[in-house]
Amino acid sequence: MITEFVVTAGETRKRLDQFLVHREREMSRSALQRLIELGRIRVNARVVKPSHNIKPGDRITMDTPKPGPLIVDGETLSLEVLYEDEALVVINKTAGAVVHPTSGNWAGTLLNALLAHFQDAKTESVPHAGTLRPGFVHRLDKETSGVMVIAKTAEAHCVLAKQFERHTMTRTYETLVWGVLPKNSGIIDVPIGRDRQHPKQRSSNSDEVKPAVTEFQVLQSFGKVAVYVRLRPHTGRTHQLRVHLASLGCPILGDKTYGAQKVCRVKEIDIPRVMLHARTLGFQHPLSGEYEEHSSELPADMQRVLDALLIDPRQ
Repeated sequence: MITEFVVTAGETRKRLDQFLVHREREMSRSALQRLIELGRIRVNARVVKPSHNIKPGDRITMDTPKPGPLIVDGETLSLEVLYEDEALVVINKTAGAVVHPTSGNWAGTLLNALLAHFQDAKTESVPHAGTLRPGFVHRLDKETSGVMVIAKTAEAHCVLAKQFERHTMTRTYETLVWGVLPKNSGIIDVPIGRDRQHPKQRSSNSDEVKPAVTEFQVLQSFGKVAVYVRLRPHTGRTHQLRVHLASLGCPILGDKTYGAQKVCRVKEIDIPRVMLHARTLGFQHPLSGEYEEHSSELPADMQRVLDALLIDPRQ
């Protein structure tokens, strides 16, 4: 959907992303920055950076995502809603689903599916559903499955985002990792940032490291082959769990980026994707203030790998 508007005469000069976040109050700044970087938001028909300073008289064009189905590997999937009310929706993200549109995935993402879901909502508990816009409070990598919360209003997004930034949300993940962890439980405290040699990856070999802390607990070991682990991140850095486990010499099964090809097949068991699942998410509801917790079962592909490890007699 394309919309256009002109910056008014009384507007002071400021960054484009800062200007838009106050105008488009139901979209997060990070979402707006992503649209700008994709060239979907332009100033005077020119592609600019989020830091571009706008001025009175500038014409801003926004091409925002359209409602549509969720498409994963060419297959149309239904959106699995775990809970929903007038302020938020909690979903169980499918592995392989892209959260935000990107240059190669403008349609078929979770954002498109949520827009369609809100547009189709008919219940009285979701007033003006066609005008609601999803505000992502956090995100999961494409290959990660599990629980996500999405705000429906600017007010709910603000409350939930503060909880995420202050690390007061309860988040637990379950994963299968390669090899043997050095102990059954502990804390991984390794600052990470954008890798110097590989900008799309994260590591401690960075000029911009930030604190990153992950708590882990072994749920089950499979000899020297693999370990079933519960994780609780105390911070929310990009690729944090994947990088932290790889730093212990135990990359997540299926994670070619941080574990190479060796982690994609273990004891004749094919690993279909990164074996990481967001099991539980807890937060204070933005309207009631009550604490609530949502969870989802292991997806079928991850359960199959776990079952194969359980019955493998060669461990």
